[in-house]
Amino acid sequence: MLLLFLYQLDKLRPEKIFGGQVLERTPAGLSIVYLIGVLILLWFLVLSFWGNFRRPKFMFEQNLSRDVVKKLSSTLTNRSLRLWQIVFVLLALTVYGFHVYWTYYADDYNQKFQELSYKDLRNRRTNASTLRGWMLDRSGKLTSALAYYRIDKDGEINRYFPLEKEMAHFLGTERGTPGLERTLYKREADPMPESWEILTKYKKPEPENKDVRITIDRDLQSFLAQQLQGKKGAIVVLNPQSGDILGMYSNPSFSLSEAESLDGYLKLEADKMNQPLLSRATRAFYVPGSTFKTLTMMSAFRAGKQDSVFPSYPEGYRPVKGYRPIVDATQKFIPPDTVVGSCDGGCEEKNIALAYKVSSNQYFAQLANELGRDRMKETANLVGIAAVETPEEASFQGFYSDIINASDKRIAAAMAPARSTMVTGSKITAFDFGLEGMGQGYAGQMTPFQMAMIASVPANMNGALMKPKIEADLQPQPFAQILNKDQASVIREIMSSVVEEPGGTGAVVAGKLGGTGIRVGGKTGTAEKVVPLYDEKTGKRVTVKKKRKNAQGEIEEYDDPQSFERTDSWFICIGPLGAEDSPEAPQFAIAVVVEAGGFGATTAAPIAANVVLKLRELGLLGDKYKPKTQQTTTKKNKK
Repeated sequence: MLLLFLYQLDKLRPEKIFGGQVLERTPAGLSIVYLIGVLILLWFLVLSFWGNFRRPKFMFEQNLSRDVVKKLSSTLTNRSLRLWQIVFVLLALTVYGFHVYWTYYADDYNQKFQELSYKDLRNRRTNASTLRGWMLDRSGKLTSALAYYRIDKDGEINRYFPLEKEMAHFLGTERGTPGLERTLYKREADPMPESWEILTKYKKPEPENKDVRITIDRDLQSFLAQQLQGKKGAIVVLNPQSGDILGMYSNPSFSLSEAESLDGYLKLEADKMNQPLLSRATRAFYVPGSTFKTLTMMSAFRAGKQDSVFPSYPEGYRPVKGYRPIVDATQKFIPPDTVVGSCDGGCEEKNIALAYKVSSNQYFAQLANELGRDRMKETANLVGIAAVETPEEASFQGFYSDIINASDKRIAAAMAPARSTMVTGSKITAFDFGLEGMGQGYAGQMTPFQMAMIASVPANMNGALMKPKIEADLQPQPFAQILNKDQASVIREIMSSVVEEPGGTGAVVAGKLGGTGIRVGGKTGTAEKVVPLYDEKTGKRVTVKKKRKNAQGEIEEYDDPQSFERTDSWFICIGPLGAEDSPEAPQFAIAVVVEAGGFGATTAAPIAANVVLKLRELGLLGDKYKPKTQQTTTKKNKK
């Protein structure tokens, strides 16, 4: 009978009534029952306390005088009981007051309570429930974790980041824009549920495994940081078939420990010269230079104008009479009145392949004007660039989270790049639009992340732009279909000519990859940009004292901020390409920018080649391209 009674009682447990296996339902249900009981008891106490004042007197007392009633024993007894009743109420309020203090205020104000709170099993359980999981790199190995917990010598559990500087812009700080640390682990930001919510809303058991595997390769990320040591710039590495972000680094960076305190964070924020908190990879705008010719070329293929041939003029291409001519990099500036100039042997008519290989500014300026605003705008929108009407609209178009493949909107927002822009409105001149076609002028609002996405389009075997993603277990999602398979294949070969053929601007890459069997395509870029001038010693903006007349017509001195023209080095790269008659699915699309790095072939291209070699070493290009020593080791392990 006892066993049967216990079995029937077990059916009344909240887990059985409300469904699910959440173990907190039983204590939550008992807490609610206890609370209801306490409220009923308090109600009866209030009624009895109030009734004591309103209770009718004894019949024989009603006609007696007040002085006589005060001396009666019954009245004295009632008075004594009323006094003890008041004492009891005061004691009860004191006890409840202490409970309120320990529950709501002691954790903030009582030092002794704070010192001993770790011994409270409830606190330990609550703290443990909010611990974030491990963040694993794409390998999923614990030895390659990017964030995990460890116990220090005092027994405290602390979050540890092996690459706290290399991963700082990914992980984010507890201030400012949230990073992956605040978005991948959703429960950390959720409020603690009340008992009633546990009893009625939580139907499923809490997940036991909160570890997250991301697409970053830990060794590659560390290598990218090494490549930018002592430089300012960014490197982005994507997988064009899946959208995986294999690595992404921005320099200067910062250590997460530096940003823990408010003072440390404010110091980093105040460093306007280096801007360590800024992710240059996703949220800094650059003039892309000739790398942008890749977008213009894709627009031509989409419009069926890939066979267009244009001349190169000795005096440069003048889309608008009286304007400064657009010339190739090998040409010197020719004044508008000059009729005959020299192209240093490069003035012949060019098709799109030759023009891309030698990076002809004249050709791509003419091609952009031939395509027209609508064609360029259409392609720009398909790769995530906001094509706006006026230069004023191009200054900032917000962050573009829709381009990110993520399981949660908060993760997409954390990874969202600043949206790149170009101006395609009818009010800008043909000269301005020609400059955009070659990657200058109003096309100067590009992020390295955007340029990596542009490179990934022809690298994708279907000519699609895949949404970049950071969560390794998400299924790939296309953002837009931009080229067909044949068009993508032809563009890959044109890009390979930049690296492999004589006269190509990226020949240094072929030299570095010699003997590996890896074929790549690429495009160099060199871009000038006017930027503020800072003092290297003080970090403050350089100013010069000048004089001017004020509103009253008086001469006054003022500080004039100084600027200088910086030449940035660019290179975008895709591969491996395989043989022309048997193409392979490229495994990477790389964008490299180095501020004040000079020509693209001088600084950015060698860095990209080093990254390709590291991808090979890490096995991210497949077994075919692994070094022979690694292949031999792999075979032995299999045996």
